[in-house]
Amino acid sequence: MTNLGTFRVYVERYLRSHPDIKQNMTLLVRQMAPTPQGLPLEIYCFAPTAWAQYERTQSDVFDHLLAILPEFGLRVFQESSDAMLMAVRERQDAGV
Repeated sequence: MTNLGTFRVYVERYLRSHPDIKQNMTLLVRQMAPTPQGLPLEIYCFAPTAWAQYERTQSDVFDHLLAILPEFGLRVFQESSDAMLMAVRERQDAGV
């Protein structure tokens, strides 16, 4: 098993034990096709339909998964935007 495969299994088990994820509905975690930006992971599950509770559950799940990634030797890829590049350039021009 790879660290990504182990993480995928961890995510599925985490969701299967999460009290707000509907266990009687489809739940899957799978790797998508690799892209130049990385290897996407699709998470498919169902949460409560009340808007505030849904948003809270989704935030809690992703907060946890993002926090635990380094334990698996993984990291999130975030592509730079023009705004980010301009901010770096401005800081360099200012001598910061």
